Amino acid sequence: MAEITATAVKQLREKTGAGMMECKNALREADGNEEKAIDILRARGLASAKKREGRIAAEGIVGSYIHMGGKVGVLVELNCETDFVARGDEFQQLVKDIAMHIAAAEPRYVSREEVPASVLDKEREIATAQAKGDPKNANKPDQVIEKIVEGRLNKFYEEQVLLDQPFVKAPEKTVAELVTEKVAKTGERIAVRRFTRYKMGEGLDRRADDFGGEVASLVG
Repeated sequence: MAEITATAVKQLREKTGAGMMECKNALREADGNEEKAIDILRARGLASAKKREGRIAAEGIVGSYIHMGGKVGVLVELNCETDFVARGDEFQQLVKDIAMHIAAAEPRYVSREEVPASVLDKEREIATAQAKGDPKNANKPDQVIEKIVEGRLNKFYEEQVLLDQPFVKAPEKTVAELVTEKVAKTGERIAVRRFTRYKMGEGLDRRADDFGGEVASLVG
């Protein structure tokens, strides 16, 4: 069995638009042969997703999810190309799944492109300081430190960016890969445009005193 490198997976993903796990599995089945892996992905309908990225997705729906008896709520806008697909079961379920995922995973951004440069610079600064401050890295060259920093930035993306997060119902794939699967099934471009997550009382100052005790003292 040929070794499947991260570089090979990345190259196949760039060529086909399929998800990382789909690419990795296809390369394993093809024993590392990229052309065979592409054929495998095409047979599964996953290699055509990249071609649909340039299409206009102006239809879709705004879905919602309410959790914990009204303590957490999510609104998410998911776009597709036609109203026909928007009304279909596959698309409707995808909207529900993504809204539920947002409620559970608390992402801050839809994609990596949405992360402000100032936030990314700060995360890079912190990651660099941590890497250089670790005694285990004392004698490691700058190139190794840079790889460690990039690894920590990828972890930041996994925690904060919706499309990079492991899907809560199936952690072996990301939300982006989940969307790619639905693109293959529906034959249309699908895109998460935006979302808002509400948590009851978030940002409000809470009383620290004992209101019940205060009432009791007034009555007494």
